Amino acid sequence: MPLSLLILIAFVQGFTEFLPISSSGHLVLIPIITNFTYQGRLIDVAAHVGTLIAVAFYLRVEIIAIINALLRFGRSDPVNARLGLLLAFATIPVVIAGYFVNYADWRWLDMVQTLAISNFVFAILLWLSDNMPIKKNGLDSFTWLPAILIGAAQICALIPGASRSGVTISAARFLGYDRISAARLSLLLSLPTIAGAGLLKSLDLAKSGDSAIGSDAAIIIVLSAGVAWLSISWMMRWLAIANFSIFVYYRMALGTFLLLGLSQGWLDPFIS
Repeated sequence: MPLSLLILIAFVQGFTEFLPISSSGHLVLIPIITNFTYQGRLIDVAAHVGTLIAVAFYLRVEIIAIINALLRFGRSDPVNARLGLLLAFATIPVVIAGYFVNYADWRWLDMVQTLAISNFVFAILLWLSDNMPIKKNGLDSFTWLPAILIGAAQICALIPGASRSGVTISAARFLGYDRISAARLSLLLSLPTIAGAGLLKSLDLAKSGDSAIGSDAAIIIVLSAGVAWLSISWMMRWLAIANFSIFVYYRMALGTFLLLGLSQGWLDPFIS
């Protein structure tokens, strides 16, 4: 695979994975806006593994605290032990739904129309949620009910253009969490979700025995990890002084461009 394409995939995945603008939706656009053919699911997941490394490094203090608390069965740190269990519990709905979607022949999930419409719908939801009054500062109030609701909402992330980050952040903001806490909760929830997808597809990669694919994946993992870490750092600094409006406007503009392209025939040569 050309190095230029590897760099493009790594940049797109790394930059968009944790922003509420849909990484999968942007990866789908790569073959549309370039002359490259679709890069393949294994390469997509390699990019996700890179972002997993980035978020694990960014949240290393919280992760170590949660693991230590769970290993001690919560005796020394019941707060972090409960948080770890809640994160695992909130991941169950999307794991079950993702299994069925992976083996179902739902072609509408790959349609550009779906990508365009979902950008509009979930941009509006993000805007509405971001205007909710803040009632909860910090993750101390993350209990079973928020875990159930946010976990169920995460199923929507299987729709291209919905954005896993955007869905979880919107759900948390609707529940009254402040912006920083909502974003941090979204980052924590990404860990088991991305890890599960990466593990399954890594097994496929090992079975393929294709060394070219393996080297390409390694390059993307390293590049996407670096870009993702920078993206996370920027987003958290941004949310300390601003809101999610910039992401809402961007998604509305992207949805408008895609709908215009479909109606005017601009995208026909790329999706035929």
